[in-house]
Amino acid sequence: MAKPAYATSSLVLGYALCSSLLAIINKYAITKFSYPGLLTALQYLTSVVGVWSLGKLGFLYHEPFNFQTAKKYAPAALVFYLAIFTNTHLLKHANVDTFIVFRSLTPLLVAVADTTFRKQPCPSKLTFLSLVIILGGAVGYVMTDSGFTLTAYSWAVAYLITITTEMVYIKHMVTNLGLSTWGFVIYNNLLSLLMAPVFGVLTGEHLSIFRAIESRGQGWFELDAFVAVSLSCVFGVLISFFGFAARKAVSATAFTVTGVVNKFLTVAINVMIWDKHANAFGLVCLLFTLAGGILYQQSVKSKGSAPAHREAVANKGRGDDDEAEFDPEKQSLVSSPKDSDA
Repeated sequence: MAKPAYATSSLVLGYALCSSLLAIINKYAITKFSYPGLLTALQYLTSVVGVWSLGKLGFLYHEPFNFQTAKKYAPAALVFYLAIFTNTHLLKHANVDTFIVFRSLTPLLVAVADTTFRKQPCPSKLTFLSLVIILGGAVGYVMTDSGFTLTAYSWAVAYLITITTEMVYIKHMVTNLGLSTWGFVIYNNLLSLLMAPVFGVLTGEHLSIFRAIESRGQGWFELDAFVAVSLSCVFGVLISFFGFAARKAVSATAFTVTGVVNKFLTVAINVMIWDKHANAFGLVCLLFTLAGGILYQQSVKSKGSAPAHREAVANKGRGDDDEAEFDPEKQSLVSSPKDSDA
């Protein structure tokens, strides 16, 4: 009995550490290595090689790459790439707190999109209250953000749109394709890796990279940038593993609680290690936003909803008892919208 309990605790601890540190590590990486396109391409490459290697060693299963499946999945991969692309640029121009606030706004937009486009019932009173708290905290944060710039918040809005699109549209497309969890991971990252050079040329980032190499000559290699990028890539793979394993090892409620705790840990660690964070009132607004997210989780779980029940039945019919989807900015597994982190 002790060994399984120890193993479960280790998985949950590993997921908590990876999840709470990843946004900060990505911010650190983009600070030391200011080429978002190349950074994400290296992350995609590491994830593809990591998952493929683990598959070959028998630690996990993923479907073999198939061109027809890839063609059907291409629109989903494009949205995934755009979510990562905007997320990385947001972290480049804003602090981690701003990223968390805008990430926490997604339930509000998802609720609006579900009601407007998917003809779902209007949110309950408790859900509506939680969304108001989330919105109020976000507005308060924006009004007091001393680091406010038009560039940063333009990327924040773009990120919010793409991540909401991913949550409303992509999950259903993926489940219809019948991919396993790790199949989802490998298709997402491999197709995104193929898209990376195109976006690098379109944004002109390749020119910046060439200029940097030419200007530095023999001294183009920087150890601190190499360490930052390596940590970002490794943590991207680790959180995929720990997220999947922890979700298998604990209940959905325990996994959700861990996700909530991770956000508070991210805020605490971010405040302690450097000055790239909001002021005191901004942090209070951020905590209100997170509290609204917790209330939202509880409201959508309580009593259950007919759409959620239908979706659960459909998932079981496909053999998908994980009810998990891919979280772009973490490159990890999270619960589906009905119990996802805010």
